[in-house]
Amino acid sequence: MRFATSLTALLSGTAAHAHPGHLAEVAGHGHWLGAAALGAAIAIGLWSGLRARKDRAAEEAEGEATEEEPQEA
Repeated sequence: MRFATSLTALLSGTAAHAHPGHLAEVAGHGHWLGAAALGAAIAIGLWSGLRARKDRAAEEAEGEATEEEPQEA
């Protein structure tokens, strides 16, 4: 009897696992706000980078137009 009880206790001791649904409940809604803020930061960074590239292209075009040799009168 003692052996059967010991064997049952030894084999039944396992770790408890939660299914993924519980993890979503723990995460809460605050993570959606963080994801939205991260998306907004990426969008602002891309917009700023593209705007800077456009400004550089405009400056280079302006610089090429003003570097013409002066004409004699």
